Formats: sequence, C-alpha cells, structure tokens
Amino acid sequence: MNETIEIRRLTAEQAHAASPALADVLIDCVEGGASVSFMWPISRDTALAFWREVAQGVARGERILLAAEDAQQRIVGTAQLVTAQPANQQHRADVAKVLVHRAARGNGVGLRLMRAIDAAAREAGKSVLVLDTVTGGVAERLYARAGWQRVGAVPNYALMPDGTFCGTTFYHKQLASS
Repeated sequence: MNETIEIRRLTAEQAHAASPALADVLIDCVEGGASVSFMWPISRDTALAFWREVAQGVARGERILLAAEDAQQRIVGTAQLVTAQPANQQHRADVAKVLVHRAARGNGVGLRLMRAIDAAAREAGKSVLVLDTVTGGVAERLYARAGWQRVGAVPNYALMPDGTFCGTTFYHKQLASS
C-alpha cells in the first residue's frame, strides 16, 4: 500500500476549490469505462457542475466528501458518504462515487478510501452502509477486501458510459460500535 497517500475530509469550501481536480478524476474514470452515472463523452462543464452540487450537499450537512491526495498533494481519488436519510433510516448511509484515477490504481487508494468512509460513518453515528457497483467489475474485489457483504445483483440496471447495459450488484456493511 502506498504510504504517500493521504485521505482528507473536505469542507464545502475545500470541495468547491478542489472541483477542477475532482472533475479530472471523474472524467478519467468515465473515460476508462466506469459506470458512475455519467455517459461518455462527459464534458468538463458537466463534471464541474456535479462537484459544485456535491459541495452544496457538504455545506448542507447531507454528505461527507473524502479526497485521496498523493505526495504532490494532487487529488487521485475520492469517495462520498451520503448521510441524509429518511427519518426511519437515520442509522444508515449510502456510499457513493468511490473513484480512483487510473494512474493511481493498484496502490491501495481505494482501500484507504473505504477505511476512511467507515471511520467517517462511525463518527457520524451510522451503523449500516450500503452501496452498489457494476456486476463483475474490479470494484467488487475492493469491497470484498474492505469487509462488505454482497446482497444481490440486478441485470441491466444501468448503462456503461458507452451505452451498453450492465448489471448492478448491491452490498452492505454493518459497522460495529467503536
């Protein structure tokens, strides 16, 4: 695991300032074929608008945004914890947009982000986490290593950036009290 990676929790102001670098990571992931809600080609304006909305969600206290930075303080990965949930689900959160730039993959960035998500969830009082990912994708190995439990898959749930259908697999994690 690369020890030069630092995971930081971004404030709304930091998220806004980092939106160009976050957009770079998003665009790289979509260009690389990641099914993360966007189609290829994704414009820079679309990516920047997405991160502005995320920053607003951070400002409203609806989500936590993490950034993975390398030794040169470049953002090479990111993950979100959506903490705003209905009244009967205040104990849980959704993990969203776990993204690692292709140039930084294979260095433990994803696993570090997942560990930081767990810590942020505990700090926020969350005990159940859920996420979904492309069925058969490389992220499934990451989530298994991070202790997530597979719930099941839905065929043809979403589209890949090139417009082809893909299945989606759902996972959950029960966090022990710290």
